[in-house]
Amino acid sequence: MNYKDKIIEFCKKNRVSTTEVADALGKSGVLEGLKPINENFYKVGKVRTIFTANNSNFSVHEQIIDVDDGDVVIIFAHNCNERAIIGDLIAKFLTLYKGASALVVVGNVRDVSALKREKFPIWSTGFSPLGCYNTPAEGFPKKLEFELREKYSDGVAVCDDGGVAVISKKLLNKNVLERLHRIEMQEDIWFYCLDTLKWDTKKIVCDKEYLNDHKPFSAIQIEKIKDIQEPLDEKD
Repeated sequence: MNYKDKIIEFCKKNRVSTTEVADALGKSGVLEGLKPINENFYKVGKVRTIFTANNSNFSVHEQIIDVDDGDVVIIFAHNCNERAIIGDLIAKFLTLYKGASALVVVGNVRDVSALKREKFPIWSTGFSPLGCYNTPAEGFPKKLEFELREKYSDGVAVCDDGGVAVISKKLLNKNVLERLHRIEMQEDIWFYCLDTLKWDTKKIVCDKEYLNDHKPFSAIQIEKIKDIQEPLDEKD
């Protein structure tokens, strides 16, 4: 199993949140401004990037044909003047017939009532009833598209009520998998300190007193503490 599959499996099994992913990546990796259309979804999958521009979603219709089962589809829009990029038709095609895990639209969506009623797993930056044209138009800027593909394509996306976080393809390695494991350990220790030991948050988060005072902890917890001595919300 490669590290991409290991990371997807670990995130699913442990429901690693977007917050934890961002911390594991040194306070980075978040696609800004995205919010879920429907709440209480947790989705993880390989990223498939789609690009469209200039008030047209023609290229979306072309590119989504190649989406694979389990993909998190991220659609980037350029110069669409607040027009909605997709609606319920594309949402149904991608989730029901192509098996996409989640849809992420860096732009607006429409048919919001239907999207809510059908409980599609969609994240977007906004809504608009005004749609794009479905005729060909000048394409997405090549340089920007290249940069976004390099950053996001074939990465791993985690989507939850907090938004969307992406682990880029170049970071799908042993180090990041270990950091995700350690973030989970840190959360366990922090909440033990809060709920059981009744420590204040400064003592837990800022002072990290658990690194110095091992008396309140079990042998298993002390082993976890040894693994999280270095700050996990800073980049390596």
